[in-house]
Amino acid sequence: MISNEVPEHPCVSPVSNQVYERRLIEKYIAENGADPISGQPLSEEQLIDIKVSHPIRPKAPSATSIPAILKSLQDEWDAVMLHSFTLRQQLQTTRQELSHALYQHDAACRVIARLTKEVTAAREGKSGRIVLSGCADGTVPLLTCSLFCLQLWLGLHSASIPGILSLDLCPTDTNKVLTGGADKNVVVFDRREEQIVATLKGHTKKVSSVIYHPAQSVVFSASPDSTIRVWSVSGGNCVQVIRAHEASVTGLSLHATGDYLLSSSEDQYWAFSDIQTGRVLTKVTDETAGCALTCAQFHPDGLIFGTGTADSQIKIWDLKERTNVANFPGHSGPVTSIAFSENGYYLATGAQDSSLKLWDLRKLKNFKTITLDNNYEVKSLVFDQSGTYLAVGGSDIRVYICKQWSEVLNFSDHSGLVTGVAFGEHAQFLASSGMDRSLKFYSL
Repeated sequence: MISNEVPEHPCVSPVSNQVYERRLIEKYIAENGADPISGQPLSEEQLIDIKVSHPIRPKAPSATSIPAILKSLQDEWDAVMLHSFTLRQQLQTTRQELSHALYQHDAACRVIARLTKEVTAAREGKSGRIVLSGCADGTVPLLTCSLFCLQLWLGLHSASIPGILSLDLCPTDTNKVLTGGADKNVVVFDRREEQIVATLKGHTKKVSSVIYHPAQSVVFSASPDSTIRVWSVSGGNCVQVIRAHEASVTGLSLHATGDYLLSSSEDQYWAFSDIQTGRVLTKVTDETAGCALTCAQFHPDGLIFGTGTADSQIKIWDLKERTNVANFPGHSGPVTSIAFSENGYYLATGAQDSSLKLWDLRKLKNFKTITLDNNYEVKSLVFDQSGTYLAVGGSDIRVYICKQWSEVLNFSDHSGLVTGVAFGEHAQFLASSGMDRSLKFYSL
């Protein structure tokens, strides 16, 4: 009864009338002093032996033939595999829950750090003036006064080949402005001093993307000449030429550590490069898609990034695994620009379909689509550092307040397409560049 096998030395318990193997029941009684079935007190002396004429131990029916043994082994294997599958599912669910919790924690830390920095600056009197004001509903809208042009600059790039194609501000000093032009030049401009700091020459074609390093006197540029260049602002020279692609470089983004560059290209590859050595560390393409990449942007945590494609797709990649982990379909026409919010929750995308889409990265879905005017061309998207506003540059300049996603500003001072927009520190001003060769600064 205890071993589920035919006993060799059977005995019966007068308490429960059950048959046991004497060896096993004696051990049980020695430990528990009771019948294993009824639980009533039982001693060895009470056990009654049963006499059998031929105490031959039969084999278990399931082990009487080789096919039966194989079936038994197969059943055990199937059970183990099913159990393993269940454990893998539970592990995946746990990983997703942990990832979501870490994601929220990282976003909260970023917001807290940003607010702490702003409060400290305000207390020390460094902010100069208060630009934003709160409302009873908890939102932080722009002040009701309209945005007006504070400064206008036209002489940064060549007049014979008009057009500023890209714009960036130094994250730690937003008075330092970086532009890339159709004249193949990269220009560093000091807004406070109102003078050009450096004109960097070396590209053989127009400059389509520029980035200002947050901690070093270094800037980066990309061009359809298939190269990425690392420039020393103080030295006024090119210190590295990164040759990661075989076609036009269409997107450029700096990693959160400040040590690596992400680039995208019409050769269908994205690349991850070391800015110190100029070495390409990895280069990946989506072989199933076979389509040119049109833009690229790191997520603030530096662990994932997004790319836009010529066939309207937005792809999210895991940097460590170098795998495509999510796709956001919905646009029609090539994707022209993408931007992650500072808190890491939202992704804004624009394409040649005159629409702006907002995606929730926590739920991996499109929660808002803003239909722009017919033939509106989105060229640039940027969130401010607090994650409160989203600026759109293209046929004109528009500013949206996050969460409500309502338009709070709409103006068109440029005589050509707006190719770049960027917020100054604490959103005190907005910078824009355009195909009209002008660089404008708007004060709130």
